[in-house]
Amino acid sequence: MLHPKYKRYFRQTLAFGLIWLAFGLIYVLLEKGILGRLTIYPSTGVEYDFKNALIHVGIGSFLAGLIQGWIEVTWLRKHFAKNRFWVKILFKSAFYLLFLTLFLILLALITNARRLGIPIYDPIAFENVSQFIRSFAFWSVIIYAAAGLDVALFYSEANAHLGNGAIYNYALGKYHKPKQETRIFMFLDMKSSTSIAEKLGHLEYFTLLKMYYADMTNPILETLGEIYQYVGDEIVVTWSLKNGLYHNNCLECFRKIDNRFKKRNAYYWKRFGVVPSFKAGYHVGEVTVGEIGIIKKDIIYTGDILNTTSRIQEECNVYNAKTLISNDLLKLLSQNDTFLFTKIGNLILKGKTEAIELFRMDFDSSPSKG
Repeated sequence: MLHPKYKRYFRQTLAFGLIWLAFGLIYVLLEKGILGRLTIYPSTGVEYDFKNALIHVGIGSFLAGLIQGWIEVTWLRKHFAKNRFWVKILFKSAFYLLFLTLFLILLALITNARRLGIPIYDPIAFENVSQFIRSFAFWSVIIYAAAGLDVALFYSEANAHLGNGAIYNYALGKYHKPKQETRIFMFLDMKSSTSIAEKLGHLEYFTLLKMYYADMTNPILETLGEIYQYVGDEIVVTWSLKNGLYHNNCLECFRKIDNRFKKRNAYYWKRFGVVPSFKAGYHVGEVTVGEIGIIKKDIIYTGDILNTTSRIQEECNVYNAKTLISNDLLKLLSQNDTFLFTKIGNLILKGKTEAIELFRMDFDSSPSKG
């Protein structure tokens, strides 16, 4: 099965391809409307054929979008991750604009060679493309394509900022009307955060917090988790039932995070003089999810499961446990040698008649056998 990280790369790359394709098709239609009954391009004298333009521009723009998307999500985004938004857009736009210019020249060369039935290295093909480059028509295409390029970049940055496929969900109106879903939640909280903040000071503590959450990102993505909220030093992660139970992804997430921090202990100690540790509570249940807000819209989950999971996480202090899990979730998980569960007590919530059985989770720190 394809690794979740690459699945995510492919989904994000496809979005770039579709944005470019949309801009390419709009361009062809506008060009057709402007040229009307003309059969040649006035600026170059080259023969115009709507069908040929539709095919080549459609395929070319989609491929260009996929190339830009793949470069963006697998390479360039990482290099500008710590830069301000306007710096990202400015420098990335310059990089992609150079790529775009070279791509359009190559596309024009191939299109003209095919139209004339000659090899792309034929001097006549080069001469036609040279005339096109020297014309305003070429630079108008560059300007138009640059707009599409920046739209794709803005979409990418906005999607990364909002997270959890929020733009996709808003666009399709997935949660315009409230829905009920069964989901798994993990509430993960930093231990002794108040004393750490007092020791480091607010600014340095915030720097630690950014790094702390950054180190959790890959384990969450690799296990198909969705970051629901950052609440101070607490992160709330959720899974659909299918994704969370697959190979025990929800539990694998915590194990991977724990392993990540074991590898980074020396760095945190050298950089901050402290090593953050954490505890987590797990539960599963039904929630209502939907859009709220007028001035600022958000997609939120409501239901007893959220309060219960938070309380389970708080019980970690009572039982001196790193991870606690409800019996409701434990019954749904696959049993393997990676995780060991020990019943330690019951949680009785105010206003509830039935207690929740709690289990401590211990695990093998080696890679999962699943």
